[in-house]
Amino acid sequence: MKVEIWSDVMCPFCYIGKRKFENALAEFEHKDNVEVVWKSFQLNPYLETEPDKSINEYLAEAKGWTLQQAKEANQYVTQVARQVGLTYNMDKAVVANSFDAHRFSHLAKQHGLQDAAEERLFKAYFTEGGNTADHATLVQLGTDIGLDAAEVKAVLESDKYSDEVKHDIFEAQQVGVRGVPFFVLNNKYAVSGAQDSALFLQALRQTWAETEKTVIFAEGSSCDLDGNC
Repeated sequence: MKVEIWSDVMCPFCYIGKRKFENALAEFEHKDNVEVVWKSFQLNPYLETEPDKSINEYLAEAKGWTLQQAKEANQYVTQVARQVGLTYNMDKAVVANSFDAHRFSHLAKQHGLQDAAEERLFKAYFTEGGNTADHATLVQLGTDIGLDAAEVKAVLESDKYSDEVKHDIFEAQQVGVRGVPFFVLNNKYAVSGAQDSALFLQALRQTWAETEKTVIFAEGSSCDLDGNC
């Protein structure tokens, strides 16, 4: 059974959704027969990397909020993340375009390390305050998960995997993805947002048992193309 997950590194609910899905997968009776594939998605493809700008300043400018409103929104997602054992340090988060991070993920996929890459990217962005658009940072993250530093550097200095990232984004448009995380199970069942683990487990079991029924669609907390989280 294949589970495809559209996600963006800068989406706070994507990391939360990852952990909730993993908790469900751990309880799934056929977990050893599940292939998880991460798909690229950019909430803001035109975002300029600005290490000197705080995530609160970026959010306030993007949404027309006050700094206090932005801070409260980030405090909220921090609390939600804590409920699933994640530590968010939003004051340290670096405003960074995610395109190269997605290319990095595709490279890791070729080595069977994509899930590890996604986990490392999320932790770097939300917990450690790493610049996930910076090539040196991505090279270090690559070595952390077992990739060859020279290969990561060479890929990032080229345009390799750019087409794969763009194809994922195009595919998301075809599927009708408007917000992430977005989970598609066996090209048949869809779950949108960071749902409760119980719902993910139900979807896994139903997908395993059924192959010819209509798509079920459940919505939960996510980040959309308008920057709403």
